[in-house]
Amino acid sequence: MKHYDSSMPTNKPVSQAQGSVKKLHNAVSQALSHPSEQSVEQAEHALAHSEQAVAEARAHSEDGQGVDLVEGVLQEERERLQAAEQALREQE
Repeated sequence: MKHYDSSMPTNKPVSQAQGSVKKLHNAVSQALSHPSEQSVEQAEHALAHSEQAVAEARAHSEDGQGVDLVEGVLQEERERLQAAEQALREQE
């Protein structure tokens, strides 16, 4: 997972999106390491929340600074979640 430069000035919507994507990363990691319906559902819920937070950050960002990076990490987490969903299907 990419890390963000904490020395940059705080942009609240972008910071919130970063935090949301970090929680998504943790949820997806849990779903990958322990695939279960519950862990995948929690990761899917975190994905929906992260998508909303990133959209909000994009809407409130004048120049998109930071949002592009967060969107890139969000896409990586979508792909990881797909792998967790596939692992769960293979267990069934």
